Amino acid sequence: MTFRFRPAAAMTLVAALSLAGCKSEGELVIDQGVGVSAVRSLCPAVGVPDYTGDVTLFNQPGTKTQSALDVTAVITNVRPSCDDSGSQVYSQASFDVIGMRRDTSAARSVDLPYFVTVLQGGSAVVSKQVGTVRLDFAAGQDRATTTAQAGAYVDAAAATLPAEIRDRITKRRKSGDADAALDPLADPEVKAAIARATFEVLIGFQLTQEQLAYNATR
Repeated sequence: MTFRFRPAAAMTLVAALSLAGCKSEGELVIDQGVGVSAVRSLCPAVGVPDYTGDVTLFNQPGTKTQSALDVTAVITNVRPSCDDSGSQVYSQASFDVIGMRRDTSAARSVDLPYFVTVLQGGSAVVSKQVGTVRLDFAAGQDRATTTAQAGAYVDAAAATLPAEIRDRITKRRKSGDADAALDPLADPEVKAAIARATFEVLIGFQLTQEQLAYNATR
């Protein structure tokens, strides 16, 4: 699976990274030129990976036609918060799950598994937990909504850029200096250090390979 996700990448614009719900003394503001700055915080960005934000259930195994459609659900309204006051940064998010069903003849409960994963450097899975969210459909109703929560810990030391890397990024350069025209963020060593210290918390439905393929190809 390619972990592209919304709404925010770990190194992103100020307006987007504010969604991570954290602002503290340890933030690093990086000038990216043309009046745009990026903020790097200990708090991980939170998002939903592509193709995992919705799930479709069918009532006939192996059949994916409209007539076999049973239940659909979507994760929406993700609301992150973050506590970076200790040695372990705690990132938590509440989110809504909205479900629709075809057969409304009787009351019904549907349990849907979801995951919360901590990703480091855009590709390394640090931890993963699986939970369950329940949709309760009332008799005669085709729609149900519920709220769930997911949380994960990130090691604060691992999410902190080394002092030497921070100094290289924030070093003031004067016109005429040998490195005045060099972008420190383009330095492979700096880029690698930022990647190692970048964490993301991803939330989505725990899909089977078949469900994931359906979402990716429909």
